[in-house]
Amino acid sequence: MVELLFFIYFATLTIVSSILTIGLRSPVYCSLALLSTLLHVAGLFVLLHAEFIAALQVIVYAGAVLVLYIFVIMLLDLKTAEKFLHKQVGIAIFFGVVLIFEILIGLFQSPLFSSAPETGPITEDTLGNTAQIGIALFTKYLLPFEIVGVILLGAVIGALVLAKKVPAR
Repeated sequence: MVELLFFIYFATLTIVSSILTIGLRSPVYCSLALLSTLLHVAGLFVLLHAEFIAALQVIVYAGAVLVLYIFVIMLLDLKTAEKFLHKQVGIAIFFGVVLIFEILIGLFQSPLFSSAPETGPITEDTLGNTAQIGIALFTKYLLPFEIVGVILLGAVIGALVLAKKVPAR
């Protein structure tokens, strides 16, 4: 029952902070709402017994990628007085409410609320571990992993080119 309460907490705040990410006026506040979203998603991974993925979520996304976003916001010097996008926020709120209802319906149909016995005991092998993730990443998913590395390298080079000041002639 405690896991259910934690799930409802993490799922609700993930959706709320996602809506705030696209709805707030200030880009810095949007980044903070995105940080909240990423941290609550990491909490959902912990509930799924995927602690390694939760740690990666916090380190890679909440740490590195969000710092890159804030760097771009400071580099572009975005104005905070931009128009508030009411139409997009209304659509996002609608889909957020629909998503919350779907999650609640799925919860009530889950094995947590049924009296049927579980299919089997959960062993240490069924839970993900670092070695299994590393083996899968560098065997089955090696090509997509390398492609993502090349794309990120191109993004860094592009950011450096855009950030470079052209001397006046």
